[in-house]
Amino acid sequence: MLRYFFDKSEPKNKQLFKGLKIWQTNENIKHHCCKYPVIYLTFKDAKADIWDKCYELIVSEIVNLYSEHDYLLKNDTLKNHEKNKYDRILNETASETEYQESLKHLCKYLERYYKEKVVFLIDEYDTPIQASYKDFYKEAISFMRGLLSGALKDNSSLFRGIITGILRVSKESIFSGLNNISVYSILDNKFSDKFGFTETEIKKIITDFKVDTKYLQIKKWYNGYKFGNTSGIYNPWSILNYVVEPNAGFKTFWTYTSSNELIKEQIKKKDAVGIRAEMLELINGETVKKDLEENFVFPDLDTKKKLLWTLLTYSGYLTINNEISRKKYELTIPNYEIKTIFQDTILEWLEDDIKIKQSLLENTANYLVNNEITKFESGFKQIIGDTFSYYDSSKNHEYVYHAYILGLLAIIGDDYIIKSNKESGEGRYDIMLIPIVKLRHGVAQHGIVIEIKQTEKQQGNESNDEFAKRVNKQIKEATNQIDKNKYYKELIDNKIEPDKKVFDLEKRPHLVNR
Repeated sequence: MLRYFFDKSEPKNKQLFKGLKIWQTNENIKHHCCKYPVIYLTFKDAKADIWDKCYELIVSEIVNLYSEHDYLLKNDTLKNHEKNKYDRILNETASETEYQESLKHLCKYLERYYKEKVVFLIDEYDTPIQASYKDFYKEAISFMRGLLSGALKDNSSLFRGIITGILRVSKESIFSGLNNISVYSILDNKFSDKFGFTETEIKKIITDFKVDTKYLQIKKWYNGYKFGNTSGIYNPWSILNYVVEPNAGFKTFWTYTSSNELIKEQIKKKDAVGIRAEMLELINGETVKKDLEENFVFPDLDTKKKLLWTLLTYSGYLTINNEISRKKYELTIPNYEIKTIFQDTILEWLEDDIKIKQSLLENTANYLVNNEITKFESGFKQIIGDTFSYYDSSKNHEYVYHAYILGLLAIIGDDYIIKSNKESGEGRYDIMLIPIVKLRHGVAQHGIVIEIKQTEKQQGNESNDEFAKRVNKQIKEATNQIDKNKYYKELIDNKIEPDKKVFDLEKRPHLVNR
C-alpha cells in the first residue's frame, strides 16, 4: 500500500486513495501521494539450505527490480559505464560487490530521472539471515550489510526508507553508522495500532466483504494480539486471506510465513523437553513468564534456549498478555489459528521423530475419554513403548508421559483442559483431563485423573508372581494416592459431578510391562 501511495511512476494510483480515510487527514499528506520514485524489494522467498542458492535468490530479486526500471536504459539518464553496469546486473554477470551496491546506484539513477528523491521500501529483510543461521550465517550477514547499509547510509538520493523484519539484528551491525534511524517494534506504543487491523477496521472489512455473520469465528481465529499499549489487534495477513475466499473456511494462514520452519525445528528438537512442557500450558490457555531480547543473534538459538520465546513473540506465534518488569513479559497464545499451528507441530514431532502415528493417538485418546478401557490399554501400551524407544533411557521417564500429554493435547485439546503435575486437593497428580463442555449429546463427560508410577523391568531371577506383586504394589500406591490426596477436588471445583472410579488399574497390572 505504501508503494502504491508514493509511487510517481503510477500517477493513476492517486484515484485508489481518494475518498479513503487517508485523503481526509490533511493537505500535506495528499501532497506526498504519487510524488516519489519507489524502490520496493521483498526477501520473503530468499531462503535456502546453502549460501550459493540463497545468493542466487537474492540476486534474482535485484534483477527483477532492475527489470522494472529498465526504461532508464532507453534515454540519456545513464552514462555509458552505468549502462554497462546495469546490463551486467540484468544479465546476472555482475560481481558480488556490484550487487551489494545495486540499491544505492538505483536510487541515484531514479533521482536523476524523476528529479525527485526516492522512497525505499524493503520487506522481510531478515529472511535470508533466518535461513542462514546454521550453515552460512557470516556470508548472509556480510552480504546483507553491504546491500542495506550501502543504500541507507549517506545516500543523498534517499527521501525516506522503511524496512520491515521480524527482529532487529543489531549486534551484527547491519545498520551501524546510520543516522536518523528510528526502530519501532511490537513492544513500542508508537504505531502499535498499525501492525494489524483494529476492531473498528475489522467491522468495516467484514461488512464490505459480506462476512459479518462470521464475526465471532473471525475473532476466535485471528484476533488477540497486543502491540505496545494496544490490545485486540487482528492478524492482517490471515484476515485478508480469509475474506478473499471465505467459502474455503477458516485456515491457518500464518503457518506459511518465513519463520515457521525455524520455529518448528526448535520445538521439535530432542532436548526441547522444557519448551514442549510449557507449550502444554500455553495450549491450555495459560501464560508463561519470559524475558524478551530485542538484540538477537540467530546462531545463539542453539545455545540460548530462552531466545526462542523472543522469536515466537516477534513472529506472531505468541503475544504479550502483561508486562511484568523491564524485559520480562507474560506471554500467551493469541488465538485459535496459532493454537492449531502448535497442535499440528506437536503431532508432526510425535509422528516424524517418535514415530507415533496420528491415527493411533486419535484412537487412543478417544478410547480414554469414552471409557473404552480395554481398547485404550492396547494403544497406550504401544505409545509408551515407542516413546521409550525414542528417549532410550529409563532416566528420562518423565519425558515419556510429557510426550503422551502433548499428544493428548494436540488431539483433544479443544474439548478438554489437560493439565500435568499440578496441585489438587492435598498433593500433585500426573495428568488430569477436565472436560470443557460438561454435557455432550445428553451424555455427561468424564473428568479423568491419571497417576503414573514407574517400576523396574522384571529381573532375571524374579518369578512372574514376584514381578506381579511388585507391580500391584505400585498400582495400589497410585490409586491410594489419588483417593488419599483427593486429586479429584479440581474436577469437582470445575463442576464435574463425582460418580465412580471407572477404571481401576489393580485389575490390569500388566498394562505396561516395560
